[in-house]
Amino acid sequence: MNTSPSPALCQQERNRALLADSLYMRREVVSSIPPLQLDVEQISRLSDNDIVLFEALQIEAARLAIEAVASLAKINEVDHMGGALDLIPPLLMTLALVNRAERDFTIENAHTSIGYYAALATLGFLDRQRVIDTFRRGLDCPGHVAWLPGGTQLNGGRLGVMIAAAAGQALGKRAAYGADAWVICHCGDAGWLAGHALNGFHAARTLKAPVTFIMHRNGIQLSGTTQQIAGTDPRPVIEALGIQILETPSLYDTAGLWQALREARALARDGLPALIYPVGRHDVPLADIGERFGISTDLAGFAARHGVALDTPVWLPGCLMSYRDVPSMLECLFLVNGLPGGKAHHDGHMKGRDLDALLANPMLQLSRAHQQALARWHDLPPVSITTRARPAPGAENLVIPAESLAKAEAALPAPGGKWISPRAGVAVAYELVARTHPESMFVIDCDLAPSTKVDLALKALDSDHQFQLSIEEQIATFLANGLAMSTPDPKLVVFATFGAFFEGIAREGFEMWRYQRNLTGANEGLNVTFHLSHVGSCTGRDHFSGWSLDWINLALGYLPYLDRFYAPADARAALVAICDLASRYGAHIVGIPRDNLPVLADPVTKKPFWNADSPWTDVTRLRTRSGAKKALLAFGATAFVAAEASDQLSAAGLPVDAWVVNGLPLDDGRLDALFQQYPRGLVTIEDGLIGTPATGIRGFAGLVRGAAQGRQIPLAHLGITDPRIAPSDGHLELWQYFGIDAPTAVAAVKSLE
Repeated sequence: MNTSPSPALCQQERNRALLADSLYMRREVVSSIPPLQLDVEQISRLSDNDIVLFEALQIEAARLAIEAVASLAKINEVDHMGGALDLIPPLLMTLALVNRAERDFTIENAHTSIGYYAALATLGFLDRQRVIDTFRRGLDCPGHVAWLPGGTQLNGGRLGVMIAAAAGQALGKRAAYGADAWVICHCGDAGWLAGHALNGFHAARTLKAPVTFIMHRNGIQLSGTTQQIAGTDPRPVIEALGIQILETPSLYDTAGLWQALREARALARDGLPALIYPVGRHDVPLADIGERFGISTDLAGFAARHGVALDTPVWLPGCLMSYRDVPSMLECLFLVNGLPGGKAHHDGHMKGRDLDALLANPMLQLSRAHQQALARWHDLPPVSITTRARPAPGAENLVIPAESLAKAEAALPAPGGKWISPRAGVAVAYELVARTHPESMFVIDCDLAPSTKVDLALKALDSDHQFQLSIEEQIATFLANGLAMSTPDPKLVVFATFGAFFEGIAREGFEMWRYQRNLTGANEGLNVTFHLSHVGSCTGRDHFSGWSLDWINLALGYLPYLDRFYAPADARAALVAICDLASRYGAHIVGIPRDNLPVLADPVTKKPFWNADSPWTDVTRLRTRSGAKKALLAFGATAFVAAEASDQLSAAGLPVDAWVVNGLPLDDGRLDALFQQYPRGLVTIEDGLIGTPATGIRGFAGLVRGAAQGRQIPLAHLGITDPRIAPSDGHLELWQYFGIDAPTAVAAVKSLE
C-alpha cells in the first residue's frame, strides 16, 4: 500500500514553507513610517524643501532599484529596469497624495514593478535589503506589480487592463465617499492602444469616474520606439473618448507635475476623468540637456563616440526611460531622436555592468541639501499604517434576514404548474438583495437587464450603484473587478450578461482574477459575481452555433480562484444560489439557462426541493430507491432528465437514485462517498461540451472521471460531444438531438456493467 503523501498535500506543504519565508504575506501588516502626506487641494505650490525632499527620495529609490536588478543579474536574469526608473519620480508624488481610503492608485504598466517596490521601500513600507535580495525570487516581490503594504491592491498583469479597473475602483469610491473620491492610474505610452484600454477610457468618461491617468510617455516600446511601433498621437484619440488632456512639460518637474495634479483633482471632483500627458521639450540642444541634469561630461563623451554634435537639437521626452541610469538613459534619448548610438532599454538589466560605477554617476548622488532634507524627514514622529488583507473567500458578506426571505417565498413559482425559466428566481433574488442592502449592491449592465433579469434590482438601487455600458462586455468585467476593490466593506458587485459573451468577449475579466494577489499571498478571485445567463444549448430557436456550450469548462478553469460556482436547476434553486453567493465574500460564477424548466418537487410530499430560506448545498438527492447501486448525477438544469430517467427505471424494476449537482466545488469527500454508495456505476448528465475519449473528456464528466481514476467503477456521460451540426429548435429538441434526455439516460444506466 502506498503511504506517501499525495501531490496535493505536498503542494500545500510547499505553500506553507513559501509563506513562512515571506515578510509581508499576512492577514495584517503594520508599518511605522515617516509621514509623507500632501493635500493637493490645499497646497497651491510645493515649497523648496518639499521639492528637495522629493528629489532625494527619487535618488534613494533609483539606487535601490538598480541594486536589486544587479542582485538579479547574479543569477543571469534581467528586468524592466528602464521603465521602472522612469516610474519612480511621479509615483513617489502619487504615494504622497493617496490615503488608501477615498484616494488610491494603481499602475497599468505593471512590468515596472522594481520601481514600485523601490518607492515603497524608500518610504519605509518595505525592508530595503529584502527588496534587493528577493526581487523576482520568492513571494514578496514578484516581477509585476503586486499588493504589498502601502501599495496597490490592483495587481498588474496585461497592458491596458488597469485603465478600466481603475475607473471601476473610482466609481466604487465615489459611491462611498462622494466628491472626495479619487483614483490615480499610472500608465505607459503603449498600453493605451489596447482595445480594452480605449473602452476603459470611454467608460470612465461615460460614467463620470473620478480618475486621473498619468501617461509615462518615454517614447520606447519593447522592440523599438513608440513612433516606429504605433506612430499614433494618443491625445486626439483619448480626448475624443471624453478624457480631458492636461499637458505638462515633464513628469520629473516636481513643481510642474504638482500643478497638473491640482487641475486633475479639481476635474475629478466634478466627475471629469483626465490624462496628464508630458509633452517634453522640442529643439533642445544636446549640451543644454547635459547642463540640466549635471551630466555634461558623460553626455559629451557619449556624443563624441557616436559622432553627434552637442548643438544638435533634440526632443527631450517628458519622462525618460532609464532615468538616472546615465549610460542607458542617454542611449534611450538618442534612440527616440534617431541618433547614432541609440538603444532601447525596455528590458533594462545589470548583466555585465559595474554596479559601483553606475551608482557613482552624478544623477545618483545626494547633495548636502538632499541629505539634510532626508534627515529632517526621518526625524519626524512616525505614523502607523495598517494594511489588512481582503476577507477570506466564504467570509460573511451580505446576509438576507429570515423575515425578508419569508416575504420572497410568495414570489416564487410553485411546483406542478407551467414550466418556467430559472430567470424568474433570479429576478426575485437580486431585487431582494438590492432592497435589503441598497448601499452595498452594485450592478453593471450591458443593455441586457430585461433578459438577464437584473432589471428589478436596478429599480431598487441609486444611480451611483448601477452602471450602463451598452455592449462593452469586456470592459464591464474590468469595471466590476476594480469596483470590488474600492472599499473593504461587504458588497455584492454583479455583472450579468449572456454566457456566450463571457466565453467569447468578456473572458479577460476572469483572467484578471489569476493575478489578483491577496495580502495573504494567495491569488484569489475578487468579491464579484459574474452572472452567465442563457447558458448551454437553451438558446431559444436561434440558429445553433455553439453559443454558450463551454460554460461549465469555463468555470472549471477558474475554480481555484472561486468561492463557489452555481448551476441552479430551477427558479427556486436560483434564488437560493443568489442569496447564498450574496452572503459569502469572494468570487462567484452563476450559470442560468434561458428556457423553461419544471419546478422540481419531492414525488411523495409534492413539496419543492428548495424554499427561499433553504440553505445552499452542493448536491440534492432527487430520487431515493431502495437497494440502488447505480445513480444518475445531473448538473444543474438537466436535473429533471435524471429524475424522469430514475422514475422510468424504477417502473421497470431497476432501482437507480437521481441527484442534482447544484454547483462546485463539491464538498470534501462527496465523490468518494458517491463512488462507495454506487459501486455499479454513475451516469453524468450536463448541457455542455464534454468531448470524447479521443479528444479528451471534459466538463463535469471530466471532473468525475478524473476523481474515479484507479477505481473499478463504471461510468457513462451524457452531454454534447460534437457541437458542429444541430437543428435550429427549442432546447428540448436540441437536448434530444444531443442525447440529453430520459430515454438516453435510461439506456446509459442499463449499459453500466
